[in-house]
Amino acid sequence: MNHATGPTLAIALLIFLTATVLAALAAALLYRPLRRQRAVREVLDAADALEERLRIARAEIAAVAGDEGRDPVGEAMREMLRQRLWLRDHGRQASLNQLGEVRASIDAARGRIEQQLVQIEQARLN
Repeated sequence: MNHATGPTLAIALLIFLTATVLAALAAALLYRPLRRQRAVREVLDAADALEERLRIARAEIAAVAGDEGRDPVGEAMREMLRQRLWLRDHGRQASLNQLGEVRASIDAARGRIEQQLVQIEQARLN
């Protein structure tokens, strides 16, 4: 074996390992913004779905109870607006965990509205 082959092989291996680490690092840095964009998009989609469901709930409640009395959907609409404003003001700096918490909060609100709509429908049928 030639004495030059050992160092040449070691240098080639070092270059390969360095390139592999750099490629992995670049992939990780590129993937993180995609995860953030996806998380923000999912929060906005969930907020849109909740807003649509709230509009339907408001119409159904008005059909059953009329326009008199309190507006049970109003508070949920205001909460959704607060979430959207928070996202606008803090979404770029928010961690993925914070975005996940906002999404979970919106999903929970939607679940509560769905339960109320089921109760309204049952009251309508009785």
